[in-house]
Amino acid sequence: MDDCVFCKVIGGEFGTEFIYEDDVCVVFKDISPKDKTHLLIVPKSHISSIADMADADADTVSHLFMCARDVAKSLKLSGYRLQVNVGKDGGQEVFHLHVHLMSKFSS
Repeated sequence: MDDCVFCKVIGGEFGTEFIYEDDVCVVFKDISPKDKTHLLIVPKSHISSIADMADADADTVSHLFMCARDVAKSLKLSGYRLQVNVGKDGGQEVFHLHVHLMSKFSS
């Protein structure tokens, strides 16, 4: 997706520092944090939203949540929340699936 900001982040166009990266996803800090820790977990494949995902994307979406668990553990967060916004009316601002990992604690 040429106009997708997260595809550009994944492609290295902005020099974003990744906290974590594997074959499926990247993790980086939100540029407008809503809490002490606010990370985005973003699949490398472009999926517009949960509402638009194909059945074949289930493994990717599952991987995002496992990654969230592992990153939170590596940062020694004692508590956190995960949020996925779906659609414009659901608060989604970037139409590339992503999971927000937020915590009032910082690493």
